[in-house]
Amino acid sequence: MTTTERTVLPTVVIVGRPNVGKSTLFNRLTKTRDALVADFPGLTRDRHYGRAVWDGMPYLVIDTGGFEPVAREGILFEMARQTEQALDEADRVIFLTDGREGLTPGDHRVAQHLRERGKRVTLAVNKVEGMMRAVVTAEFHELGLGSPVPVSSSHGEGIGDLMEMVLEGVGIPESLANHGAVEHDRPRIAIVGRPNVGKSTLINRLLGEERMIAFDQPGTTRDSIAVDFEHDGRAYTLIDTAGLRRRGKVFEAVEKFSVFKTMQAIEEANVVVITLDARQDISDQDAHIAGHVLTTGRAVVLVINKWEGLDAHRRTVVREEVARKLGFLGFANHLYLSALQGNGVATLLPAVDGAYQAAMAKLSTPRLTRVLQAAVQQHQPAKAGPFRPKLRYAHQGGHNPPIVVVHGSAITHIQENYRRYLESTFREAFELRGTPLRVEFRQGHNPFADRKPKPLTESEENRLRRQRRRGRKLFGKR
Repeated sequence: MTTTERTVLPTVVIVGRPNVGKSTLFNRLTKTRDALVADFPGLTRDRHYGRAVWDGMPYLVIDTGGFEPVAREGILFEMARQTEQALDEADRVIFLTDGREGLTPGDHRVAQHLRERGKRVTLAVNKVEGMMRAVVTAEFHELGLGSPVPVSSSHGEGIGDLMEMVLEGVGIPESLANHGAVEHDRPRIAIVGRPNVGKSTLINRLLGEERMIAFDQPGTTRDSIAVDFEHDGRAYTLIDTAGLRRRGKVFEAVEKFSVFKTMQAIEEANVVVITLDARQDISDQDAHIAGHVLTTGRAVVLVINKWEGLDAHRRTVVREEVARKLGFLGFANHLYLSALQGNGVATLLPAVDGAYQAAMAKLSTPRLTRVLQAAVQQHQPAKAGPFRPKLRYAHQGGHNPPIVVVHGSAITHIQENYRRYLESTFREAFELRGTPLRVEFRQGHNPFADRKPKPLTESEENRLRRQRRRGRKLFGKR
């Protein structure tokens, strides 16, 4: 969320024990599938922001992880810290409970903590579909948080009654009355890499706050979390993703969901920051991740993290490994930095801006054609039998990534190495640093290919017969 949205729009925070349906309610309110949902407790860990509108009123909604106020260490403590930070921003709180499981000691602990916080809380009892609501909600009155509202997040039952109670008395300036419908033009930046390479730490460093759980344990991040922020007057969306392991090591259903969300984040991003750990060898999985990003055509910035404290020999080894194993990313900026200490992080956003501008660049047809003709003059495509492809002109066919369409004849005989030669030529000529570039070939249309010959007139047929007789006489004389 941008600073304006977080300080002006009303903020509704959803809290509760693990696996009571908070993420399902979040998706229902935002009308998205942004929050990862599965029948596993503790799936959500970081707080997740979304925009929503109810009865013409825009507001922000925050999904949180399972709340254990008494946790003092480990991942549960980090999740509780995230929830506490969300409560600091809350104008309204939805305390969600599980009607099928009933009232639990965990609900009592959360309720007591919310009373101490002094926030305005609306108690909701979830998963009541097909049940007698008065009976299900009866025991929740003892929490002392007012009349519980029976809802079904998955079926949408009771959501209207709930939001009327939650947003009662809330008002926003008229200038922001349609704020929730505004779509911002901002680069989407996905941070991807193997587990525990420092992706969440890098995002926290850019934001200047503990926005993501950064824990010394692989697999801490499970969902893809999008965060809007501004830097030097420019708006961005950062997407923290789950670490990608080799397919043979992905066993848990939760991790399979996380991999899917990460792949989706890559597809929807404009720029992908591939993050490596300088203290580990560059693995085949790193190359596989980079290859997938390249296949999708996203702009790329390569970050080698945890650069602090490495001696000169190790730094040389890492640079050589990057050049050898990730040589196909030679078009991308390579940044060596420390997300933990902040060294070199200031170079990341300028590199992202450059890659984004290159991915969205507009390439003029006359200049593309001149570059093509100069490239062909310097190095012609190879013959295939009696044919030599002829390349005539080029124009832009798309962006993100830039696509150059080359028209000519006999293009089916062009070899892949010549395509790569043209890609590098166009990239160098237009200074497209940080983005892949694709060259597509299209066969020139023969205007006479579909034209049928006209039938001969009588005089033309007589002339053709005379010519044939004359030819036979000449041949016979020989």
